[in-house]
Amino acid sequence: MGYPDNVLAADEQVVLHRHPHWKRLIGPALVLILSTAVAAFAAAVVDQQDWGTAKMVVQLVILAVWLIIVGWLTLWPFLNWLTTHFVITDRRVMFRHGLITRAGIDIPLARINSVEFRHGLVDRMLRTGTLIIESASQDPLEFNDIPRVERVHSLLYHEVFDTLGGEESDSRSSGRR
Repeated sequence: MGYPDNVLAADEQVVLHRHPHWKRLIGPALVLILSTAVAAFAAAVVDQQDWGTAKMVVQLVILAVWLIIVGWLTLWPFLNWLTTHFVITDRRVMFRHGLITRAGIDIPLARINSVEFRHGLVDRMLRTGTLIIESASQDPLEFNDIPRVERVHSLLYHEVFDTLGGEESDSRSSGRR
């Protein structure tokens, strides 16, 4: 099962399901490592002191500050990454994001006018980039940090072409009857 079945139509099939690229998690991982090192060092320094009950209070404060930093700058970004979905089905492109407040957009394949991608040198090395989708009624939408953006671009282009080709051939064949 690729994406929750409750958001798909009865005969709709998931073609691609991606989370943002893992590069979004580099900063939170570094924060986790550095904050843990600093908290461990501070706790060790406090442990060497002869402060009596104050030692326990200071260590609890160090733990509380560490938990706040890790929760806010590590756990929260990870959960946001985990709950961000870029999904291509045989009928539409779906983008869902948010942990507490969810937001999303659906773009029917038949409404897509153009599909572009953009990536710089670092993105090319990490095999990620920005996918730009222009639909009939909206300004272009940019989806950042899409893994293997060139492959997704090609796949989406072929899905759009197949959708439009299928509709055109259906309308031509029904007109001949």
